[in-house]
Amino acid sequence: MKLPILRSAFVATSTLLNHPSQLFVTPQRHIDIRKMARTSSTKIQAVPELCVFDLDACLWDQEMFEMTALPSKTVMGDLNGKGEGVIGVYSGRNKISLHKGSLIALQEHAAGDVHSGMKIALASSADTPFAEQVGRAALKMLEVVPGMTVWDLLMRDWDNVDVNQIGRQPPLSSNKAKSHFPRLKEATGIRYDRMLFFDDCNWGDHCSMVAAACKEDDTGMGVATVKTPYGLGEREWRLGLERYAEQVASMK
Repeated sequence: MKLPILRSAFVATSTLLNHPSQLFVTPQRHIDIRKMARTSSTKIQAVPELCVFDLDACLWDQEMFEMTALPSKTVMGDLNGKGEGVIGVYSGRNKISLHKGSLIALQEHAAGDVHSGMKIALASSADTPFAEQVGRAALKMLEVVPGMTVWDLLMRDWDNVDVNQIGRQPPLSSNKAKSHFPRLKEATGIRYDRMLFFDDCNWGDHCSMVAAACKEDDTGMGVATVKTPYGLGEREWRLGLERYAEQVASMK
């Protein structure tokens, strides 16, 4: 059971003491992703075939186990210059909103011109059935662009089939490497070495576990991962695309 502590203090203290290198995103060598997509001779795309997002404290700014009610009230505002839409939903007194990088990533994917061929899905170990219900309700309310919710975009990718792995009740578990990702691979037919995964990793190092356990035998490569201990920002989003492109380049 999680202790009712102040989240920001927990994250900052534990990160500083145990993983000081995780306080900052290490600058990476610049890679022209568009150029790689045009010139690469490999069958593997320079953008991931599947981009997987954790929800709590990664895609959005709240932890669903802390929410007390199904979201109902919406907050309208500017959707990153794309028009006015739902930028927040209230669960009781708690407002749930997408992180800046999350909105940018989802909007770029919705446009379909930069990351052509990429699909998205979710891998969240929501603590309780009610936490899962809150999360799913929020996904159906928060908008990417006016008139298109996060859930709409997810369903567009998969012809209205729900491939997302949300929760930890059987057949899921708290270990995403053992349950969420094998099920994602089965549901989507996409190889591990064609996936990119973002996770806050504040309650467990899901990125390292997934990267270590979910690999392909023929290439020895697995899921490219990026930790987002303070939520998915634009910098982490760009880093993830670069990290995946670097993995593709190493497989030539």
